[in-house]
Order: sequence, then C-alpha cells, then structure tokens
Amino acid sequence: MGMMDGKAVLVTGAGRGVGRGIALEMAKAGAAVVANDLGVSLTGEGGDEGSPAEQVVAEIVAMGGKAVANHDSVADWDGACAMVKAAVDGFGRIDAVVNNAGNLRDVYFHKMGPDDFDAVLAVHLKGSFNTSRAAAPFFKEQASGAYVHMTSTSGLIGNFGQANYAAAKLGIVGLSKSIALDMQRFGVRSNAIAPFAWTRMIDSIPTDTPEQQKRVDGLKKLEADKIAPFVVALTGDAGAKVTGQIFAVRNNEIFLFSQPRPIRTAHTADGWTPETVAERVFDQFANDFYPLHRSADVFTWEPV
Repeated sequence: MGMMDGKAVLVTGAGRGVGRGIALEMAKAGAAVVANDLGVSLTGEGGDEGSPAEQVVAEIVAMGGKAVANHDSVADWDGACAMVKAAVDGFGRIDAVVNNAGNLRDVYFHKMGPDDFDAVLAVHLKGSFNTSRAAAPFFKEQASGAYVHMTSTSGLIGNFGQANYAAAKLGIVGLSKSIALDMQRFGVRSNAIAPFAWTRMIDSIPTDTPEQQKRVDGLKKLEADKIAPFVVALTGDAGAKVTGQIFAVRNNEIFLFSQPRPIRTAHTADGWTPETVAERVFDQFANDFYPLHRSADVFTWEPV
C-alpha cells in the first residue's frame, strides 16, 4: 500500500523541475495525478516547447500509474476549474492540490513596470487562489483535503530584483494560513513550502562576477527532486494534523519557519505624539530591528 493509494492529486507546473518530481513521486506513492503545465517560457510567452505535461503523464503510465495532462493556465479561473474537473471526472475525486506553477519577471523595483508586477502575481498568488478555490467545494463535501502552496525565501527573507515575486510568495503564506483557518472545520489542511532547488526558474540568475558565479555553483547542488518526498508525506494521511505551517526543503534538510509575532512593545499612558515616538520608540526597538538580509545571508552553509 502506497501512502497515496486511492487518492487523486492536482499538481500545477508539473512538466519540469520541482513539479515534475512531485507528480512522479505522487504516482509512485499510488496517487492518480492531474499533471498541469502550460509548456511556455519563464515569462509566459510561447507554447512551442512541446508538452512537458504529457511527457510526465507518459512516465507515470509507463510505471503503471494513472495520470492525465492539463494545459490550462492557473491564472484563469475557468482553467483552474477545468483542472479540478479533470481529476473528478477522470478519477472520481480530488484529495490534494499542489500549487507549484510559477513564472519570473525579475527586475529592480525602480525599473519594474505594472505588467511585470501583474503577470507574476496573476500566476503565483491569483493562480494559487484559483486552483484552491476550485477544489474547495469537493474538499468540503468529502470532509478532507490538503493544499500545498509554494512560497519562497525571496518573500520570507528577501532578494534583489524580485519585488513582484516576493510580494506574491509572501501573499501565498497569508493565503495558505487563511485557508487553513477557514477550512479546518471540514478536515482540510493547508501548508506552504519554500523549495530550494536548481530549476529553470532560477537558471536566469546572472553570473557576471565571481561572487555571483559562486552563488550559482552552490544553487546547482540543490536537487529539484528532493522536494517531492516531503510534499507526499504532507498531503498523505500521516500529515492530517499538520496545517497552517511554513516549511522549507533544501536537499536533505527540512525546516520549519517561524511566523510573525510581536517581539517588543512600547507603551505610554499619555498617548503618543510624533515627537515622543521619535524620542522613545525607535531607539528602544533598534536592537530588535531585522537587517536587510537576503536569502543567501541567512542560508550561508553548503546544502547537504
């Protein structure tokens, strides 16, 4: 008996990288899989690269599993509904949604245009809402279900040139927590994972300096397939009590992230004025201010 026997799973962005690894691992664990992938470039243009989703389906079928391909966009509500319908029509149910689809339009904030911002939020944040909301009635009716949403340390910690991506990925954390709260009474759980993996999503990182090259060399050690076992465990029955959490997976390491909570307080019986805030609060809080770290400043050790 596999951990996902009898279950049906939707994996978005399943044609390559992390999503492909998750789809294959789900199938190995016994799940029937809807493998969604547009088959387009990182920025969302074109569709002439063949059908990565169908290639993944062929791999799953070859190993004796069940899978169907879907080529809709998560950014489109009707498309998201079609993905969920493909699972229900093809396999009679849907038990988990893994929101992995993504795109990139990296540019420094002071040069970023509205289209760059909107395009990334449409896929990551709105896309995660669309697929999750489309599955919600089925999860509610069967009193079970699991969501896994991909966040990023670009949002949790920070990185250069990714204001759109970071905003979407941190928004996904809030979305996941809200889903967990709203749907807990129906036996539905929702969690977020920050995956560390070398994929085409980060293959565009510049290597113009020795420092950049060193960073990329380190990132290339991060295997995309390492994310999948944790996702399977989280969506299976063994993860039934895990909800509302933020994790990260970095090769053989699994992290549980903290969540924002108050760490200092300042009080006055007389009420604050701008002057008293400036005089008393800033200096009092200064030792606890977070520095402008990037992800690499926090995860400084070699992946294991």
